[in-house]
Amino acid sequence: MPATRKREARKSLRQPAWITLDGGFAARRCMVLNISSAGAKITADNASTFPGTLRLAFARDARTGRNCQVIWRSGNSIGVKFVR
Repeated sequence: MPATRKREARKSLRQPAWITLDGGFAARRCMVLNISSAGAKITADNASTFPGTLRLAFARDARTGRNCQVIWRSGNSIGVKFVR
């Protein structure tokens, strides 16, 4: 019998946030639709052009936030997992 893989419980959020690219030199507004301890669903203009790794923060300060890896893309939405 294959092991079942449980997803982390996601919390609906709909909170504005910032995606920082290039070490904090480029910051773009986004909306975090939901979040868990493992990752988040984000929507932003031109999300399909974001690189495979980025930083997500709830403040524009590039020193805050969490490093993320994009795991899926659909239109202006992306799914990220948090990485160290």
